[in-house]
Amino acid sequence: MIRYTLLAGAVALAFGTQAARADDYTDMATKKATAATARANKWDGPTSGPQAAKGKKIVFVAADLKNGGILGASEGVKEAAKAIGWTVTVIDGQGAVSSRTAAMNQALTLKPDGIVVGGFDTKEQQVAFDAAAKAGAVVVGWHSGTKPGPEPEAGIYANVTTMPKDVSETAAFQAIAEAKGKAGVVIFTDSQYEIAVFKAKAMEAAIKQCGGCTVLEYVDSPIAESSQRMPQLTTTLLQKYGDKWTHSLAINDLYFDFMGPSLSAAGKKGDGAPRAISAGDGSESAFQRIRAKQYQAGTVPEPLNMQGWQLVDELNRAFAKAPWSGYVSGIHLVTPDNIAYDGGPKNVFDPDNGYRDQYKKIWGVK
Repeated sequence: MIRYTLLAGAVALAFGTQAARADDYTDMATKKATAATARANKWDGPTSGPQAAKGKKIVFVAADLKNGGILGASEGVKEAAKAIGWTVTVIDGQGAVSSRTAAMNQALTLKPDGIVVGGFDTKEQQVAFDAAAKAGAVVVGWHSGTKPGPEPEAGIYANVTTMPKDVSETAAFQAIAEAKGKAGVVIFTDSQYEIAVFKAKAMEAAIKQCGGCTVLEYVDSPIAESSQRMPQLTTTLLQKYGDKWTHSLAINDLYFDFMGPSLSAAGKKGDGAPRAISAGDGSESAFQRIRAKQYQAGTVPEPLNMQGWQLVDELNRAFAKAPWSGYVSGIHLVTPDNIAYDGGPKNVFDPDNGYRDQYKKIWGVK
C-alpha cells in the first residue's frame, strides 16, 4: 500500500512537472509573440558608409515575381537605385530552375556592375555565380541563404534577410499563443529552396517543444504551383484532420492565397480555425486577408522595400571595397490588432523609421 502510494505520488509529481513546463513554454511563446507586434518606428540601421558610386548598372534576377516578397524587394531596389543614380534591369526567373538559369545567363550578357539575386539558393546556380565573379560583377542576395551577411564561399558579398530562425519561431509562437498551448499544426514548405526547408524545420522544432501541441503534417509542395495544388490539398487536409487542425504555418504567404475558397466551401469561417500564420514575407494579399480577418491571422513580414534600399547600400559598399553594413532588420509580427499602423494604405510592411532619408544621407544624395 505504501509502495503504491509512493508510486502514485511520483506519477502525479511527474505529470505536474510536465504540465508546469508546458505552461512555462506557452507563456514564453506568448510573451515573444506579443513583443514582436511592437511598432517599428525607430531607425536601428547604419548611419555611415561610402558616398554614392557613380553610374552603376545593376540587374535584379528574381526567382519568381509572382512571389510577393521577391516582387517587393525588387521594387525597393528600383526605388533606391533611382535615388542613388543607378540603372536597374529586372529579369524574372518565373519559378523554375531552368528559367532562373536562363535569367542568370541573360543578366551576365548585360555586363552589369552588380547583380541582386532575389529569392533562390546560391548552390542552385553555382556555375552562373562563378561566371559573375570572373566577369567582375558584384553579387548580393535577398533570401539567398539561411543567414544574413557575407557568403564568400558562394560568391555573395552579402545576403540581406532577417534572421530566418527568429522569423520562423515567431510565427510558431503566435500559433501556440492563440491556441493556448494546444495547437494542431500543418506546416507548408518547398524543398527546392534551402531557406524554405530551414524555416519550416525551425517552425516544426518550436511546435514540438510545446508539450500540448502537435505537428499534424509537414507538407512539401512547390510554392510556384500553389494555385493548382492548394485548393485540393486544403480539402484533403480538412477531411484528414478535421477540428484537430487549428493552425497553418507556411514559409511564405503565397500558400494561403489559394486556401480560402476550399475553407469557405467546408463551412470554415474566415476568422476561425485553421488559422493561417506565415513566416514571411508579408505580401499585399496577405495584408488584405489579415485586415479583413479572412483566412489569415498573421504574418511575420520582411520590410521588403527597406531591404531593397539595403541591397543597393550593400552594393555601394562593395563597389567601394568596404565591409558589408552588418545590418539585420528586426522581427515583426502583423496581426489584425496592429495592422492599422503597420500595414498602412499600401498593404505592405514599410517601417516608419525614416530609412530612405538615412540611406540618402549616407550616400550623400538628395
